[in-house]
Amino acid sequence: MSMPELSGVTAANPGQATGEVASQMTEANQRISNFMLGVQKLMLEEFVFLGSEFLDRTQTEMNLFSEFVSKMAGAHSVKGISTMYEECREHQLEFIRRDCDRILKNSEHVIDAASDLFKSHPLN
Repeated sequence: MSMPELSGVTAANPGQATGEVASQMTEANQRISNFMLGVQKLMLEEFVFLGSEFLDRTQTEMNLFSEFVSKMAGAHSVKGISTMYEECREHQLEFIRRDCDRILKNSEHVIDAASDLFKSHPLN
């Protein structure tokens, strides 16, 4: 509605124009409220996921460290230490690879969830 049309409607029936503006404002406020609730839900889900991932990573690191200590205690020669180092290096590289894969999958999930949030709650 252009400005001259709006002034014509206001002059003809100011109560109708006020009601129309109020309903548009109510609708806009509802969309914004729904969007903000969606954002809060997404953030809460990500915090829960982050806590779970942090705990899982800590457990894996502790397992790797205990494996390293036990192998170090079992190595009785320079060749044994070298072999132990190679095995632990391979385990650590595998852990880093899995960790990067997990981060990538989580990033894809967050991007998809944010995209869905914007699709389902258009702000205009």
